[in-house]
Amino acid sequence: MKKAIIAMSGGVDSSVSALLMKEQGYECIGATMKLYDNEDIGVCSDKTCCSLDDIEDARAVATKLGMPYYVFNFKDEFNEKVIKKFVATYENGGTPNPCIDCNRHLKFEKLMRRMQELKFDFVVTGHYADIEYVNGRYMLKKGKDLSKDQSYVLYSLTQYQLQHTIFPLGKYSKEDIRKIAEENGFINAHKRDSQDICFVPDGDYSAFIEHYKGCSYPKGNFVDKQGNVLGEHQGIIKYTIGQRKGLNIALGHPVYVIDKNLNENTVILGSNEDLNKTSLIADDFNWIAQKPTDRINCCAKTRYNMKEVPCTAYCEGDRVVVEFENPVRAITPGQAVVLYDGDYVLGGGTII
Repeated sequence: MKKAIIAMSGGVDSSVSALLMKEQGYECIGATMKLYDNEDIGVCSDKTCCSLDDIEDARAVATKLGMPYYVFNFKDEFNEKVIKKFVATYENGGTPNPCIDCNRHLKFEKLMRRMQELKFDFVVTGHYADIEYVNGRYMLKKGKDLSKDQSYVLYSLTQYQLQHTIFPLGKYSKEDIRKIAEENGFINAHKRDSQDICFVPDGDYSAFIEHYKGCSYPKGNFVDKQGNVLGEHQGIIKYTIGQRKGLNIALGHPVYVIDKNLNENTVILGSNEDLNKTSLIADDFNWIAQKPTDRINCCAKTRYNMKEVPCTAYCEGDRVVVEFENPVRAITPGQAVVLYDGDYVLGGGTII
């Protein structure tokens, strides 16, 4: 009998994943990754995953399914691999995506290592994505429910990880999953999805960074593209490319953050048109499909919630250049670019 560790966040998706695996005859254990202490970072438990309430919900579902249940303490790894990188990326002018780093370093590295130690066969998560074996290679594929598709945050999966991962929800819609949970009397059948970044209280990431670092960040100037001073900003980490709200500056016309100059501690403002770019460069790139030897035609997403757009991509050493058919708005260093061929993920990397 095949054995699977079910990564259980306490939400409805991972709970139904456990049920589906049990129904398929797998020997399962439930596992919640303890990533931080809520009281340490002031997080309201009903807005996050992995809180104490979530642990109890996961435990209740595991008990109902007759599964052993464990809480694995991964706090040190989460702090080192996710939170520190999150803070450093903002300090260096970028905008991070910690969910990608959590998947990469915790769920599919640390938890998969635990899978190996326990001599289990698979890690199972509640992601809306799918895996197919195509021409001798494991391929990551979009989930059926495109409104919930999470393939964008999974681009870093290796061939070994794909071989030992199962996404039971890939062929279901969110509506299907809530219905299954309700029919089986799960305590979390109608629990709302987690919001924002799990370790950031109320989405105020700059306040979190200042609390985490124990310091504040100096004020500086808003400037235009020519370097003319337009006003005063409240600390360079408080701004991201494309931002319009919260600038607290009145110029008689809309302005947006189009760049940042760390050396001069300035935030550069411009028009909406100034945000349009026709290309980007990405590093730390993971090819799920074969690394191309020439230009390829494909589609790309530069943010989680955007629709992919046509582009060409090619390798320059370890980096990947992506050129868009039409200009793309607010391409942001620190975010991920993910390449698609139809429903299949070709690979992804970090925008620089």
